[in-house]
Amino acid sequence: MTSNVNPTVRRRRLGQELRRLREEKGMTAEQVAERLLVSQSKISRLENGRRSISQRDVRDLCGVYEVEDQRMVDALMEMAKDSRQQGWWHAFGDIPYSVYIGLETDAESLRVYEPQIVTGLLQTRSYAEAIIRGAQPETPDAEIDKRVQVRLRRQERITAESPLRLWAVLDEACLRRVVESKTVMREQLEHLIEMTQLPHITVQVLPFDVGAHSGLNGQYTLLEFEDAADSSVVYIEGVTSDLYLEKATDVQKYSVMYEHLRAQALNVEQTRQLISDMAKEYAR
Repeated sequence: MTSNVNPTVRRRRLGQELRRLREEKGMTAEQVAERLLVSQSKISRLENGRRSISQRDVRDLCGVYEVEDQRMVDALMEMAKDSRQQGWWHAFGDIPYSVYIGLETDAESLRVYEPQIVTGLLQTRSYAEAIIRGAQPETPDAEIDKRVQVRLRRQERITAESPLRLWAVLDEACLRRVVESKTVMREQLEHLIEMTQLPHITVQVLPFDVGAHSGLNGQYTLLEFEDAADSSVVYIEGVTSDLYLEKATDVQKYSVMYEHLRAQALNVEQTRQLISDMAKEYAR
């Protein structure tokens, strides 16, 4: 393992290894919890990488699983130590979707479907601020500014030397919903056109006249990773909590849904033309 792996991914890999050891032992999470006098939910959270794992937790679990290879125990303990380090996003304080940021930071590619707004990685500062303020009208200005800064920092992944591969399908509503003002929308759409000139960014618009489609249940993101040890993840953003799906059957189902969306959406050139036409309308 390289030392530059971010803590979210490190926790996830460690959790996967601990789950593998439990399953090889033929034990359920409930049985492990009973042995350690902890809740079953704690074992589940440790295995899905949603919380930090202490070296003591690893030691206790290795004892339950009767791991005799001391080198493996030491490696798992080291991963636990590294998993408690902080990513760049922790400097901004409590970010509700910090787990997602950790995954996005390490992802090789994203496939995003957005039914309401331009996806965060392609937002301008003015648009992002208006979106955050509108979604959380009682949030103090300082908190809004912090979240905008985090969003802009996330965007560095698509302009890095080894950039994130981004494919976004946007519903036509994303273009027609006037956020803040027509000026803000014109700037946002012009920025969107500029970003689609990059070879690693693809944007398609799903037009209204498609009718019913596979994305009617709402927004989701498919994250894929370069390291084969990291399975793909489906991320679904919620108001009070987020959902992360990692089962192969779930990921496959959402992948198939996404292929249907891409097939129904306008192609790249048609999309650029529609966005350009809308930007001109807002400029009038």
